[in-house]
Amino acid sequence: MAEIAMTIQKLPVFFKQRNFFFFPAWAYALPVWILSIPVSVVEIGVFTVLTYYEIGYDPNFGRFVKYYLVLLLQIQTASSLFRLIGATGRNMIIANTFGFFVLLLIFALSGFLLSRENVKKWWIWGYYISPMMYAQNAIMVNEFRGHSWKHVSRNANMSLGVEVLESLGYFSGSYWYWIGVGALLGMVILLNSCCVLALTYLNPLGKPQAVLPENENEVSTENNVNKRKVVLPLEPHSITFDDVKYSVDMPQEMKNQGATEDRLVLLKGVSGAFRPGVLTALMGVSGAGKTTLMDVLAGRKTGGYIEGNITISGYPKKQETFARISGYCEQNDIHSPCVTVYEALVFSAWLRLPPEIDTETRKAFVESVMELVELTPLRGGLVGLPGVNGLSTEQRKRLTIAVELVANPSIIFMDEPTSGLDARAAAIVMRTVRNTVDTGRTVVCTIHQPSIDIFESFDELLLMKRGGQEIYVGPLGRHSCNLIQYFEGIQGVARIRDGYNPATWMLEVTSSAQEMISGVDFAELYKNSELYRRNKALINELSTPPPGAKDLHFQTKYSQPFLTQFIACLWKQHWSYWHNPLYSAVRILYTAFLAILFGSIFWDLGSKRRTQQEIFNAMGSMHASVFFLGVQIASSVQPVVSVERAVFYRERAAGLYSALPYAFGQAVIEIPYSFAQAIIYGTIVYAMIGFEWTAAKYWWYIYFMFFSLLYFTFYGMMAVALTPNFHISNIISFFFYSLWNLFSGFLIPRPRTPVWWRWYHWANPVSWTLYGLLTSQFGDVRDELEITKQPVQEFLASYFGFRHDFIGVVALMVAGFGVLFAFVFAFAVKTLNFQRR
Repeated sequence: MAEIAMTIQKLPVFFKQRNFFFFPAWAYALPVWILSIPVSVVEIGVFTVLTYYEIGYDPNFGRFVKYYLVLLLQIQTASSLFRLIGATGRNMIIANTFGFFVLLLIFALSGFLLSRENVKKWWIWGYYISPMMYAQNAIMVNEFRGHSWKHVSRNANMSLGVEVLESLGYFSGSYWYWIGVGALLGMVILLNSCCVLALTYLNPLGKPQAVLPENENEVSTENNVNKRKVVLPLEPHSITFDDVKYSVDMPQEMKNQGATEDRLVLLKGVSGAFRPGVLTALMGVSGAGKTTLMDVLAGRKTGGYIEGNITISGYPKKQETFARISGYCEQNDIHSPCVTVYEALVFSAWLRLPPEIDTETRKAFVESVMELVELTPLRGGLVGLPGVNGLSTEQRKRLTIAVELVANPSIIFMDEPTSGLDARAAAIVMRTVRNTVDTGRTVVCTIHQPSIDIFESFDELLLMKRGGQEIYVGPLGRHSCNLIQYFEGIQGVARIRDGYNPATWMLEVTSSAQEMISGVDFAELYKNSELYRRNKALINELSTPPPGAKDLHFQTKYSQPFLTQFIACLWKQHWSYWHNPLYSAVRILYTAFLAILFGSIFWDLGSKRRTQQEIFNAMGSMHASVFFLGVQIASSVQPVVSVERAVFYRERAAGLYSALPYAFGQAVIEIPYSFAQAIIYGTIVYAMIGFEWTAAKYWWYIYFMFFSLLYFTFYGMMAVALTPNFHISNIISFFFYSLWNLFSGFLIPRPRTPVWWRWYHWANPVSWTLYGLLTSQFGDVRDELEITKQPVQEFLASYFGFRHDFIGVVALMVAGFGVLFAFVFAFAVKTLNFQRR
């Protein structure tokens, strides 16, 4: 399955190079295949050396080599197959869904889950095209036709090995080893040839467009009259900072290069003041510390050491209260992709506005903000993923601003709101920013290489140089006259040319190179200027509370109580899932399709319990059901949770909610979907496989399927919460899926597992699921098996260690794993933070 992701990840570059006639498709596909062979040779070599003799296979060296050859061809066949699926699917969701389906067919029709005699005639073609069947038959023949199995039992005319092969439904002729090798080799060649054809003739899938074309975003002049109507009262606040320093522990790389200090200083005593109704630009060359300063002032830093005085309207800043009256628009526009613009704003307003504001007023304020930032035409559009679908970059910027505005903040920080936008889109965003300032808010923006029009829309400027020092803090003036007058008054600074961009000129004349040429230190010049003294006086003035003013104080850390936070998070997740049919609807359809597929493969096997093999067949259907459906659900939920986690980091930092309401909302929304899957899958499979129709047995089957799907879902979510990204969680998850499969009790029953490994059967959720499913259906059956004359009930107890009187404990354990994984997910979300600022 990993080949699918690797193939699709490389396709955009391949299609671009193919279309420019860099090379034909075969010149790309064949090296990929050839280079995978040495890797497989080493991987399979290590695996074979470590397992062959330890397991106790036939000690003959020739059979060891033949075993190695089959595994090598099998892994090459699998790699080629999934490369082909990736090349034809060209999309992760399509390719993964189809890949799981193909894997299911290969596994279910390999002769292992279901013996060849029990494969239905309408599926026998699948048996003969399954590469796993040929590999498995070749390995079985290689082992059981060896010297260790040549003993002939007293009442048989064939060797013990041949007897085992025929009893299990495998072909027993020695020539079947070479048939298997030939079939696998042929499949490798065929699949790689098909991959070349797919890469030659298939084109990239079309990219969805933004919700609305740009020209539909214009708002009529008639509407502009109502744009600035603010429904809620706003209390203006100023923010001052005096001699602010910020440092981090010295990186080890810099220590290795000779740095002797313990700390690396990023801000060196920066001072300034931001006032209501004034739009301030934070500028500087890369590495000057403008975003660092903004993060320090906004309280978004997760590490480091902060020194200096920061006041809000004259009172010392407290982050708990400051988060309630401030907003932060990040440079990366992070939003839940599957909610509409209106839903995103309603959710933010719900959790950030005071609880005494009623629903109607809150919705009216949301409408007012949508008009202010010109989002009304987009209210029903899905946000989407950046660069993939949904809103355009400029529309997402305006949504980012609106999400903060609906909290009715007094102070707003914006990190590079025009980055990545063309001139027209940047003008629209700056019009939104200007409208925001005109409502009486304090707005600060970091800005990078603005045009003349954008630069001159600012009122004041805080300019920094590399090393975290300010070199100009003051008004721009009309056509930047104040800024130009200040720097042209410094000896050695070149005068600005007519029509030249003041922002560009300013950065050029204050660069480190110009400082060295002219021999001046702009930071020192500013510290000795009249402008600096005026700013210090302003800071001192604003650092004193005005008469009658009171310090900010809120009864609780969050605007809404825990229960409201949970309901709001659940509401958002509901709409997010509802608008995401590729996840929510496809999983239901996939479940129904898988149920019909399994039902047709294992048709009427549940009613047959005359032999041990028929019991194994029934258990095989349960094992495959749990694993293929469970792993597919766990894998599909991980990218969804990973995307939402990035949104969670932003929303938690903004003070919308605490971690637990979010985590419980994310977990609870999965319950109805898992229950629907259990009912659909359980009913179809139960009827088609032919298990005994009693209410107790049917509902036990539904119960175990439901909680199994639930713990797989919660395990997938938990793996994401415990790891830095989706890819690592996927790798770790599949490692544990392998362990769960090995110790499920189907491949090796618990009584036959080595004593030092039996404990893992009790720690394995899948083992408990199979215990419950098999025991609930056959644990009370007293019918005798044909050959051994042993009752089915006793066979389950002696062979698997399953007792029917233990089913209550089993039921509690299966449900307990779901609860455990959900709580670990919540704990990890609460305590682990993989975002570093």
